[in-house]
Amino acid sequence: MRAARFHEYGGAESLVVEQAPDPHPGLGEIRVRVAAAGVNPIDWKLRTGALHQLLPLELPAIPGRDAAGVVDEIGEGVQGVSIGDRVFGLGGVTGATAELVILSAWAHAPDTWSDEQAAGAGLASVTAMRGLNALGSVAGRTLLVEGAAGGVGSAAVEIAVAQGATVIGTASERNHEFLTSLGATPTTYGPGLAQRLSALAPHGVDIALDTAASGSLDDLVAITGDPTRVATVADHAGGQRLGTHVVNAENDSTLLSAAAELGRQGRYTPRIEQTYPLERTADAHAHAERGRTRGKIVICI
Repeated sequence: MRAARFHEYGGAESLVVEQAPDPHPGLGEIRVRVAAAGVNPIDWKLRTGALHQLLPLELPAIPGRDAAGVVDEIGEGVQGVSIGDRVFGLGGVTGATAELVILSAWAHAPDTWSDEQAAGAGLASVTAMRGLNALGSVAGRTLLVEGAAGGVGSAAVEIAVAQGATVIGTASERNHEFLTSLGATPTTYGPGLAQRLSALAPHGVDIALDTAASGSLDDLVAITGDPTRVATVADHAGGQRLGTHVVNAENDSTLLSAAAELGRQGRYTPRIEQTYPLERTADAHAHAERGRTRGKIVICI
């Protein structure tokens, strides 16, 4: 199969598209012929070696954790999916930016989503939903999403709105119209946030979800009045210091299925900023590494 790989830790230029061995599914896994793969912050952090101590890789490695495509091989013990089914989901921390990928968590992709949208939904939706779930029921509550225009943030906004929350999202001014389209009230991040929120939410902010790791956790705790009313999916050190909920993404088919059902209902549509062909995986990584994206970056295989 063709795949993007890096043979040593380094910059985006270390990525090359080349032939790699075909993978095969093990117990409880499926193999998917990939239509598109998502690009997530963990992908470039692993490639640079920034996470080498925590997650050492066997090199050469194929970046990518989530993908969408058609099932073409099924491992032992798998039920509820057939060869030819169109799915999206999550594999290991690497492996998705290739013609074939092994998934250990998946759901059937809604017909309402393109392949690119399905590829952008896996890690973003699971991370967003785990962050929201840590805060309890969001229905009828005012939620602040910090970093609301990014892949996880935009998913969290739309899913929380679907669950009945009133959502305020922080983003740069160029993304405010985008946040409005998702159902959030936009505001800028940074100094003076509490004052801006007092005008937007005169009865206060009940809960907050940090998806940005922008150093705002202390402010979010002060704004909500209680560290247990704040969850972070991005600033683990800060969350542990303050006693907020600290959430990691997990390969969870139940959450993927819930996201897919919202997609079928038209209540969650993964937002794609830009797509790249496999041959331009290095450009996709460089784009992601610059940050400030609006939705997801996706590689079309």
